[in-house]
Amino acid sequence: MLKQRVITAALLAPVVLACVFLLPLEYFSLFFAFVTLLGAWEWAALAGLRNVATKALFTSGVFLALAVAQQLFSAGSSVTVLLPAALVWGIAFIWVYRYPIPGAWQSTAIRALIGLLLLSAAWLSMVELKALNAGNSWILLVLLVVWAADIGAYFSGKRWGSRKLAPNVSPKKTWEGVFGGLFAVALTAAGFAYWNELSLLNLVLLTLLCVVVGLVSVMGDLFESLLKRHAGLKDSGRILPGHGGVLDRIDSILAAVPFFYIGLSALSLA
Repeated sequence: MLKQRVITAALLAPVVLACVFLLPLEYFSLFFAFVTLLGAWEWAALAGLRNVATKALFTSGVFLALAVAQQLFSAGSSVTVLLPAALVWGIAFIWVYRYPIPGAWQSTAIRALIGLLLLSAAWLSMVELKALNAGNSWILLVLLVVWAADIGAYFSGKRWGSRKLAPNVSPKKTWEGVFGGLFAVALTAAGFAYWNELSLLNLVLLTLLCVVVGLVSVMGDLFESLLKRHAGLKDSGRILPGHGGVLDRIDSILAAVPFFYIGLSALSLA
């Protein structure tokens, strides 16, 4: 399984990075919209929409949400989507912590609305990052943060993991894995800041922001695990060998990117 995961990741990473660095804003937004809609099709199943018609209806709804998000981007009003999305992620933390205690997330309609908001917010955040000065570098950093959190957690969890993080949601995840992942994130962020010759203050601020974003990315993974467990699914899909579905690869990004963009803006780091 690990070998298959590595092969798939090795094939996907260059494609993603090429789209980040080579595509202008307009075509990048279309590329990530395509990825988002693939994720929307899979989210429909997590929401309890199992037949083709209802999945197509939900995916069409996400498409319309992206059109609205594009208008908000043009009007400079992204905060009207990003702040509610950040609030929902905060609530999701409580749901994961309390699972299997029932919550509003058990409603099919609520899960569908959550997906509509979180998917469109992630797309909008990516487009906002791309539009910044040095936008490509900021997108690269948030991707590196998510990957570092995942890889660091995997290896440190395998080596030292003993204390379960959320055993009712994802039994294999441990606190040692989280700490190892956050350590890898801190090194990645500090290295990025040093390479780009940021001031010491900005290096510290960026590193702290990325550690928070790394922790949030773990929440994205856990929340998707909660939804999959409730839906009785092992993976969100089968499109990526060794990884499952598109959502299984972008769940952490869905959570991380809005917080990263909000943090960059609030701290004036961009």
